[in-house]
Amino acid sequence: MERCAWAIKTPLEQDYHDCEWGVPQHDDRILYEFLILESMQAGLSWRTILQKRANYRQAYQGFDPLKVIHFGPKEVEFMLQNPGLIRNRAKIEGSLETTKLFLNIQESHGSFANYLWNFVDGKPIHNQRKTLKEAPTTTPLSDQLSKDLKKRGIKFFGSTTAYAFLQAIGVVNDHVVTCFRHQEVMKL
Repeated sequence: MERCAWAIKTPLEQDYHDCEWGVPQHDDRILYEFLILESMQAGLSWRTILQKRANYRQAYQGFDPLKVIHFGPKEVEFMLQNPGLIRNRAKIEGSLETTKLFLNIQESHGSFANYLWNFVDGKPIHNQRKTLKEAPTTTPLSDQLSKDLKKRGIKFFGSTTAYAFLQAIGVVNDHVVTCFRHQEVMKL
């Protein structure tokens, strides 16, 4: 069974690739989780974030934005002491601002999914890449999403991070055409 080359290094990456990466997501809780995780990943490897994901789920109350919105200095300090997280004050404080932004978008658009999927008229983009080298790090779509979110106040979410987010949550299917998941994801 052939997979995208990045997913063959560890069982954790393999499982993430086989079960989650590129699957179109419309569940706001999952979208919130990836929004936070991708912003934490900025400048680091995704493998690092996957290894710490369970710790993030615990620290962010199951990625429930209605709970996280009430976090304050005490929770920030607790997270800064947690070796299971990326202990970067700016990223942690930025994630709390992202939570406010997320909830504001939910309120104004009915859901974060509505906001996000409007960028592509509700239809995933299915690329036909033969190798990972063909995949760009940014696109006009990721530029547009990053710019809009930055205008709203998000931090640690440049165009490269936005593109990784779009790939992760299935707005963009960047499984290479020889990967068994490419066709499976297209059918979802």
